[in-house]
Amino acid sequence: MTAVAQEKKAPGPPKNLKILPADANIRQVMTGFTASLGVNCMYCHVQGDFASDDNPKKEVARMMMRMLGDVNGRFPDGKPHVGCWTCHRGQTEPEMLPPPPAAAKP
Repeated sequence: MTAVAQEKKAPGPPKNLKILPADANIRQVMTGFTASLGVNCMYCHVQGDFASDDNPKKEVARMMMRMLGDVNGRFPDGKPHVGCWTCHRGQTEPEMLPPPPAAAKP
């Protein structure tokens, strides 16, 4: 097996985790982020170096994770009540205003 094929098969442990715990299912978490924001991995990561902090959107994502942790931590039941999808709904920028009312049907 070539080194490239081996690297694709076993990526190794994640590096440069600052918010997520080392035992988190990183692929599942990242899939949730991409679905919630309607983006691909390179929206927050640097191509070829996922551990890099060179993309400023990665720090924004960390800030948002801290915010979610703070909000969810205020509920006494210990369950998550909000997540990325709560506001983003598949968009990078959440809608800040409600949609206009539907036109009245004659």
